[in-house]
Amino acid sequence: MDRFFEITKRGTTWATEVRGGVLTFVTMAYIVILNPLILGGTPDVSGHSLQGAQVAAVTALSAGVMTVLFGLVARLPFAFAAGLGINSFLAVNVVQVLTWQEAMGLVVINGLIIVLLSATGLRKLIFNAVPAQLKTAITVGIGLFIAFIGFVDSGFVRSTNMSSPPVQLGEAGSIATVPTLIFLLALVIMGVLMARKVKGALLIGIVAATVVAIIVEAIWPVGPSMGGKNAGGWNLTVPQLPSSLVSLPNLGLVGQVDIFGSFGRIGALAAIMLVFTLVFTNFFDAMGSMTGLARSAGLAKEDGTFPRLQPALIVEGVGAVVGGATSSSSNTVFVESASGIGEGARTGFASVITGVLFLLAMFFTPLTQVVPLEVAAAALVIVGALMVVQIRHIDFSEFSSVLPVFLTIIVMPLTYSIANGIGVGFISWVLVRSLSGKAREISPLLWVVAAGFLIYFARGPIEAFLPH
Repeated sequence: MDRFFEITKRGTTWATEVRGGVLTFVTMAYIVILNPLILGGTPDVSGHSLQGAQVAAVTALSAGVMTVLFGLVARLPFAFAAGLGINSFLAVNVVQVLTWQEAMGLVVINGLIIVLLSATGLRKLIFNAVPAQLKTAITVGIGLFIAFIGFVDSGFVRSTNMSSPPVQLGEAGSIATVPTLIFLLALVIMGVLMARKVKGALLIGIVAATVVAIIVEAIWPVGPSMGGKNAGGWNLTVPQLPSSLVSLPNLGLVGQVDIFGSFGRIGALAAIMLVFTLVFTNFFDAMGSMTGLARSAGLAKEDGTFPRLQPALIVEGVGAVVGGATSSSSNTVFVESASGIGEGARTGFASVITGVLFLLAMFFTPLTQVVPLEVAAAALVIVGALMVVQIRHIDFSEFSSVLPVFLTIIVMPLTYSIANGIGVGFISWVLVRSLSGKAREISPLLWVVAAGFLIYFARGPIEAFLPH
């Protein structure tokens, strides 16, 4: 077991891996609640909607299966779950023209394409073609991105619903709401424990802040935010002890997929354009997340590669297939895995622990609603800080690389997308470096990928010209 997972070789312990696996699950458990809110209740083109309870069950099932599989095959501490970018894209855009079964069929096709690209080595070649400067920038950008997610989830940063300024501090400049104050309490607890090098700092912080949140909610109930109608309410989950602990999962959505139905309904060109969008989002979100997590765990080499890279890329593609086949949406690497890595997880054993907890969550979905999102958000901010320190490895002496690096870092949090940051970084790297007389230093594959991203960013006008 030690040789298989390389526990001693990577300088970790079984206890550390268990703690890291548990913390990653706690930080990610919100997806079992959030994914049904995004996918469930949204009618497709035929008027059919997915049931929330079924989506919750398959979300936990697919996350558990894929995370255990990744832990055993890639042996890295990265956890899987339904990707938030793709599930939103499916709910907002795709099912306006397709049924849910047809939409999930496109997700399966997307996964098969990614598996093929990974198995043939092309995905690894593209990975290796990315300059080390950009790989480090991706890590830093993800750090800012997940910290920003934490600030938004906690209510510390809110939308103004205006063009300028687009965001503000708290509600009308005030952070004096119970959930946001609990977030700040959790942030201080975790920050102090991390500074004092206490083992299990993030996990201790989450447990302590959750206990305080349950007590506070029992004394001064503020209730849920109700989609923003209750500005001082809890975002997503109200911290309270559940009335029941066990519920039997309904896995009726497994296998409810129509792989080729979309081609008949909207035509081959329109369906291919949707698949192209899914592949680009899936492909580069995962590549960016893996790069950042590997660096955060100290497992990445100077060129950004990490152990068992190709098996990791193949399994990530399988995650999309499994997600589509279970109607939970494409499963991919979650940047929240950085919380377990911040706790000290360095091997696939932590992923196995996280995956088993997701499988158990199918039967204990009420327990997944105990930890408020505001508390988990504090862990994301701490982990974001840990990832941003990688910026020290970037050489800022040459502006032809400074601008693409800066754009990669800043576009991720500002557009709420890892893929957007990578795309802007790739395009600007190719343009600025080549026009600065450094065209020969750019890999031909990077030119191809940059051209692909141009199509990706222009997909709106392109789709408008396609026959419907």
